[in-house]
Amino acid sequence: MSLVDRMIAAAQRALPAEEAAAHCDIPCGIYDPHTAQVAAHTVIRMIDLMEGLGALDDTLKFQSFNRHVQVKEEHARIAEHEIIILWTDYFRPEHAEQHPNLHDLVWKTCKLTSTVKQQINKQAALDLLAGVQQIAEIFWATKGVQTRRVPSGQPTGGEIVQPILG
Repeated sequence: MSLVDRMIAAAQRALPAEEAAAHCDIPCGIYDPHTAQVAAHTVIRMIDLMEGLGALDDTLKFQSFNRHVQVKEEHARIAEHEIIILWTDYFRPEHAEQHPNLHDLVWKTCKLTSTVKQQINKQAALDLLAGVQQIAEIFWATKGVQTRRVPSGQPTGGEIVQPILG
């Protein structure tokens, strides 16, 4: 054992670490499904823009189409990432007991992120938003916070689930 190893071992014996309990990697306690909702709206918007291009009969339309596809897929990944963070780091067994559809809802919503990455499918994008909104409502319910749906203010129309804070 090297001198450095012996010094580290002595320090660990002298200052033992206390066991910490947390439901995530870093117990920051900051979670919010808002980013997933905005990402789902972005997916819808990119599909609207792609459908609005019409025939890809010139270079500018083709380049726009490619950019819209890239953004659509990026935001589908963002939505999926945010949902997975909530599922793996925030939601606990008692939440699944209180909301028996939670596991299936998360699974189906994440599957929709794959569908909207693979296709130009407006209905799948709308279903993605609906799933993310339901997850948002469950998320806030687990915190004992009521929600309301408000107009998104986005070109996609639709709504955003917001907490009603005191």
